[in-house]
Amino acid sequence: MQDMKKQCYQGQFRHKQAAFTLMEMLLVIVIIGILVGGLAVSLSGRSQEAMITRARADVKSTLALALDLFEQDIGRYPSDDEGLDALINDPGESKWKGPYLKTDLEPDPWGNAYEYSLDPDNSRKYQLRCAGPDGKMGTSDDIES
Repeated sequence: MQDMKKQCYQGQFRHKQAAFTLMEMLLVIVIIGILVGGLAVSLSGRSQEAMITRARADVKSTLALALDLFEQDIGRYPSDDEGLDALINDPGESKWKGPYLKTDLEPDPWGNAYEYSLDPDNSRKYQLRCAGPDGKMGTSDDIES
């Protein structure tokens, strides 16, 4: 009988040594949480930079190239009424060879529409703008062609 108690006690003792305590588990969870939090903070700034870079590329390259191709085919830039939609949908021009964008016209990275207008003083120039991170036109973070 005493041998059985010894074996039972020794089995429990071995079992206790092989397991992690609740405090050890909580400590590991807290450390993982701190690491994930730090990573999220460091990546959040990069995602904003990436969004600004994409908006600049859209305004100064992708949409600008599409507008220039439209102008070469038609002989003019889209009117204010036609807007950027003329790059995707035929505005009724016989010389139109579009669509000039591979995909539908997407909003800027913050979900706002790009703003297009012909220069009132020179119809051979246009203004293409993005409101930037704050979503408001006319502020310092606007991205313009």
